[in-house]
Amino acid sequence: MESRYDFRTIEKKWRAEWEKNPINKEDAVKPKFYCLDMFPYPSGSGLHVGHWRGYVLSDVVSRYKVLQGYQVLHPMGWDAFGLPAENYAIKTNTHPRVSTDANIKNAKRQLHEISAIYDWDKEVDTTDPKYYKWTQWIFVQMFKKGLAYEKEMPLNWCPKCKCVLANEEAAGGVHERCGTVVTKKNLRQWMLKITAYADRLLGDLNKLDWSDKVKKMQTDWIGKSYGAEVDFKLTGSDDKITVYTTRPDTLHGCTFMVLAPEYEGLAALTTAEQKDAVEKYCYEASTKSAVDRMTNKEKTGVFTGSYCVNPVNGKEIPIWVADYVLADYGTGAIMCVPAHDERDFDFATKFKLPIIPVILPEGEDEGKPLTEAYTGDGIIVNSGDWNGMKAFDAKKKIPHLMEEKGWGRKTTNYKLRDWVFSRQRYWGEPIPLIHCEHCGTVPVPEDQLPVLLPDVESYQPTETGESPLAHIDEWVNTTCPVCGRPAKRETNTMPQWAGSSWYFLRYTDVHNDKELASMDALKKWAPVDLYVGGIEHAVLHLLYARFYTKFLYDIGAVPFDEPFTKLFNQGMITKNGSKMSKSLGNVVSPDELVEKYGCDSLRMYELFVGPPELDCDWDDSGIDGVFRFLNRVWKMVYANKASDKAPSKDEEYIVNKMIADVTKRVESLAMNTIVSTFMESTNKLMDVTKKEGSLSKSTLETLTVMLAPFAPHIAEEMWHELGHENTVFEAGWPEADESKLVQDSVEIALQIGGKLRGKMQVAINASKEEAIAQAKEALASRLEGKTVVKEIYVPGKIINLIVK
Repeated sequence: MESRYDFRTIEKKWRAEWEKNPINKEDAVKPKFYCLDMFPYPSGSGLHVGHWRGYVLSDVVSRYKVLQGYQVLHPMGWDAFGLPAENYAIKTNTHPRVSTDANIKNAKRQLHEISAIYDWDKEVDTTDPKYYKWTQWIFVQMFKKGLAYEKEMPLNWCPKCKCVLANEEAAGGVHERCGTVVTKKNLRQWMLKITAYADRLLGDLNKLDWSDKVKKMQTDWIGKSYGAEVDFKLTGSDDKITVYTTRPDTLHGCTFMVLAPEYEGLAALTTAEQKDAVEKYCYEASTKSAVDRMTNKEKTGVFTGSYCVNPVNGKEIPIWVADYVLADYGTGAIMCVPAHDERDFDFATKFKLPIIPVILPEGEDEGKPLTEAYTGDGIIVNSGDWNGMKAFDAKKKIPHLMEEKGWGRKTTNYKLRDWVFSRQRYWGEPIPLIHCEHCGTVPVPEDQLPVLLPDVESYQPTETGESPLAHIDEWVNTTCPVCGRPAKRETNTMPQWAGSSWYFLRYTDVHNDKELASMDALKKWAPVDLYVGGIEHAVLHLLYARFYTKFLYDIGAVPFDEPFTKLFNQGMITKNGSKMSKSLGNVVSPDELVEKYGCDSLRMYELFVGPPELDCDWDDSGIDGVFRFLNRVWKMVYANKASDKAPSKDEEYIVNKMIADVTKRVESLAMNTIVSTFMESTNKLMDVTKKEGSLSKSTLETLTVMLAPFAPHIAEEMWHELGHENTVFEAGWPEADESKLVQDSVEIALQIGGKLRGKMQVAINASKEEAIAQAKEALASRLEGKTVVKEIYVPGKIINLIVK
């Protein structure tokens, strides 16, 4: 080993060696550990240092587990179908297969730079027919079980380009390409009935080792609530409008009703005088996204001209249409109690509608004017027979009373909606269904899967809103697998989510062409022990993956019903306070940093930048300190590798403290503090070298083994220089010797007048008098001619002598 740390030569050498002799070998006897990264979308801009953060963390854990004697599954693949590749194809006239393959090749090159122990033999690509055969197979099973069904849904539509748009293409209500105001168009869609699993998706969160933050995000998204459906009879008609409410205790305070612009019966109950105003308002609402409608503080609306009757008091109330009500929550109609709902209060105030308080905070007098909605508990007032009841108690009792009176019924509701599972796009998995005039819609027989995505010349969305596949007659026209008559293929494709909702199962048995994975492989490897990825996937991806797993468990295809035992969400790396983005020009590529400092330095710096669960802003300058640290370790090993010295008491304490601290922090994924621990421990070992002349070989070996998961190349080189022929990853993770962590002395700082003048070791059990006497002796030369007027002793920390 040279005295100079030549990281380029070392990293090239060991990367080639690990290619020939992987450190993570198949072994049926070892316990298993499945560590998984959320697989990336292979974009043209490649990987940046933000991507490295999660990948390095998961690789550190994987290598740590190898050292602990585990056989590790640590795979990687590509979430490669989807809209970005198709839009890039349209823009550059490049087939999405060509651009996707090029992007995968570049991303794979960059991932090799991380030197993660990915098993590339288990690589998956969602666009590979051998993979999407099983994506299609899962859909067929859902269809057979009645979980896949067709429904017309309002989608973003550009009237100029005559195409369906994804939400991200219609940001701000205009088409990003042509600037036209986006409207809504009803189109046939395939849906997955995820709502059938709502209760299990909610209840089973309790068995997962996930952060409270993510569990709450999922809980809120599912949005289970208990309440009542109430029937409001239309004035002058036998028809009724049913509303869902979680606050039936406030019914006497309902002074108007609001319908969503998409409410199915809206046109029928709009009067002739209000028809034009309502139609104009509904069109304008169709140009806004659901998010915009829910977050817009300025309430808007139009009176329909119709009225209905509040069933609890017989009062006639007006019916309005307003865009703050969404058609897909509850029934698309809400009873408005402005005194006790913030949005209703704002609406009633703007349009001068009655506001009647029916809940009075305990201890307050009636008659006090309302300046805002009151949403808390209290005593019910202005409510006939219900007066005097406590509101939150009444919430539970009143649905039963309503059922007795025939006004409505108690019910449970969810914010979770069924999953829109089709896209009018080219670059996605074909939906394996066939439409027959005689047999209806039937699945493609399983032995005919996969239904291959045909090659096309045009990827442009069609003027009819259909997928480009609809215009390939030779592909669309087929025969019905049931009756043999002419039939047509389904031309919508699956969303990008389809392939990413089960990929973690395929990694366990990636070459199996008989089933998505064998039961033996699934039992051996899955579920995932640690899943690492960004918080931005905390709701939809995780919810869909859990739904798929539960369904596959129900049909006997997998032996567990939750996919990810432990989840860790790493924070985002920003640059100048903004998310790294090619368009902002603030992307920091790892390539240049690897060239300048080496892979090991960048790996450790990715961990050192801050607590891994928090966002942090990237600053290149900090990597220099990590590089200097690795150089110090290198020189320390080089200078002491021939040592035959036995470890001193000080060495043993430092090393065992380092083992205990690093192990605890790896287990809790507090990675940034581990790097600090290594730096502090190394500095203390250098102090020992100055005092004792050298370090023991066993100390250097332990330090080298512990560095191996973090900086594997330099650790492997140092391990061999210390006389070992086998890989450092066969050395076994060290265990702390508790007996060596008992100190009989401690180092304390010596100050005179508050200024540091030295350090000394003092017995742990020394009295104040003994410690100060020892300090005065150590500082004797500095105290000559001075009188000590005050002695300050902080046990284990400092002695400060005040002199004059």
